Amino acid sequence: MGKILREAVENRRLELINKLIAFGVYKKEEHHLFELSLTDLENEFKIFIKDHHPHSEVESLHWINKN
Repeated sequence: MGKILREAVENRRLELINKLIAFGVYKKEEHHLFELSLTDLENEFKIFIKDHHPHSEVESLHWINKN
């Protein structure tokens, strides 16, 4: 993996870890967030937002991009 891609992946991992920690999520099962892959962190964040965001339900408002 190239240096730029590796840095981008690590920056995204840290961003997701910081967001999850801000919401009080520190572990997934027995694993600390820093032990998880980018894919696992993305999935955890999506699950957290879906479960806790007030507008994530099926009948909530959804933006439509009309170009």
